[in-house]
Amino acid sequence: MSTETEPESKEQRILRMVKKVITEIAKDTHTPPGMRHPLSDSTINSMRACLDLIVSRETELAAQSGNVSPGKPRFVDEPSGNVIVQLKGGGKFDNKKQK
Repeated sequence: MSTETEPESKEQRILRMVKKVITEIAKDTHTPPGMRHPLSDSTINSMRACLDLIVSRETELAAQSGNVSPGKPRFVDEPSGNVIVQLKGGGKFDNKKQK
């Protein structure tokens, strides 16, 4: 396995840093249940929207460069494809039993 990676573009560095700062703000302002949050609901929703846009753009950039992330880590011996499971009929929603 090669450890060489393409250098990050300026846009990728900006996205990574902005995402890091927004998540640090969320962690630093976390309040226990029942206490009033110091940030307004509007601000919290704006932070969520920003994070959503950042992740979307990071995904686009990864796809453009061919570095598509599978979304979650996988073990080396874990199957990588979809598994199709055949189900037998006779259940509650079997088409044969409809009147």
